[in-house]
Amino acid sequence: MSSELMAGGPGADDPHDAAGEPGAGSGLSRRRRWVAAMAVGAVLAAAAGVGASTVIKSPAQAAAEAGPPPADVLTAVVERRVLTETLVLRGKVTADQTIPVTPAVNAGAGAARPVVTKVAVAAGDTVAAGRVLLEVSGRPVFALEGGLPVYRDLKPGAEGDDVAQLQHALGRTGHGTGSDRRGVFGAGTKAALTAFYASIGYDPLPAQADGGGAAVKAAEETVTGARRALEDAREALQRNSGTTAGTEPAGGKATTGGSTSDLRKAVTRAQEDLDDAQKALSEARAADGPMLPAGEVVFLKAFPARVASVTVKVGSTVSGPVLTMSAGELVVEGRLRPHQKGMVRAQQKVRILAELSGTTVTGKVLSVADTMQSGQSEATDKNTEGEGAAPAGREGYLVVVRPDSPLDPGLSGQDVRLTVEAASTEGAALVVPGSAISAGADGRTTVTVVAANGSERRVEVRPGTTGDGFVEVVPVEPGALHEGEAVVTGVDVRTAQ
Repeated sequence: MSSELMAGGPGADDPHDAAGEPGAGSGLSRRRRWVAAMAVGAVLAAAAGVGASTVIKSPAQAAAEAGPPPADVLTAVVERRVLTETLVLRGKVTADQTIPVTPAVNAGAGAARPVVTKVAVAAGDTVAAGRVLLEVSGRPVFALEGGLPVYRDLKPGAEGDDVAQLQHALGRTGHGTGSDRRGVFGAGTKAALTAFYASIGYDPLPAQADGGGAAVKAAEETVTGARRALEDAREALQRNSGTTAGTEPAGGKATTGGSTSDLRKAVTRAQEDLDDAQKALSEARAADGPMLPAGEVVFLKAFPARVASVTVKVGSTVSGPVLTMSAGELVVEGRLRPHQKGMVRAQQKVRILAELSGTTVTGKVLSVADTMQSGQSEATDKNTEGEGAAPAGREGYLVVVRPDSPLDPGLSGQDVRLTVEAASTEGAALVVPGSAISAGADGRTTVTVVAANGSERRVEVRPGTTGDGFVEVVPVEPGALHEGEAVVTGVDVRTAQ
């Protein structure tokens, strides 16, 4: 390009220059040349800056580019430990036996209906055998040891397993039944029952409506009359025999009165009458004495027992259960969903956590129900859903857990957390996160080991017990996998993008 073209050239663009005005044309040309030079300089400076930026770097940038590239995989360390598979569910502490107490006590003479006249216990109380729980219409209701429920009044002369239970219970309170045969309500049992009632401050009710005295007295009078009749018959026989009783004179006739045979018959009959009267007296005496009304006793399997609840106060009319007793060892009941039932079986280890107190005890699964039961247990709540147990209102399989050591009686009725050890490795084993396991199209299960220099190698393994997100692994080739090595568990999406 010529200088004239760059400067515009005289006469090329300006008509005034062509008209003969040389001074004006010369000044305009110089200004144009100056502007053009400045533009060219700016372009050259920009180009030089761009070139320098590709060569000159800050110290931080240079250090970053000199280091290794960021990792794009996630790893975890191979561990050696005992691995357990656990199942967490809710449970409720309950007694082995829970009995609602509904006294069937007679209102008594002149009373319209049974009424509570004394409450001797409160909810949460510990109760010993023989203790009075409450009083209804002036009569006591007490607790004794036994597993059979009360179904009848026990009176002198009664026989059966329930009588044997009463004898055992009286003996446990310090009142032995003497020589009475087991299961027979005899004189020894009567004496023991009378002594027990006296120890709690009451008189026992008589077994007979009339108090027993009238029947015994009448039987005694009958025996006295029969004995006299026998004596008279024997004397008559002796007087009329001519010699001694059993000797008949010639001709078979007595000297006075009837024949000897008639007198002998009278003696025999008088003896039979006396025997019958004596038997009746024995029966009257056997039936006489104290009784144990069914409405005055509550039999519980073991002591000390606990008062679960009391629903009455003095003056309340008895129309249903007045209190609830619990006895026996404390156990924990929970419910399993159908898919969990196969994971839990008897004798599995369990951790029992009382969340209110922070107390933890160990136990074992006592039993797992074979059939579905209504899920109305109070052992479930709104937090149950996240822990795998059947929520309230649904069906589930009842699982009972027995603690290894007795639970605090104060835990009765409380909700607890159960952690069931469903499976465990036999001793310490190599374990990796479940995400480290991969299965190929050839059916082989492998983990990918990452060396310190970043190199990777695949190790074929056999998976075993799983639990808490980890898997037991055994390398197919012995020694191919070691504790402390890093295995790939995933990809870091932040660096992979």
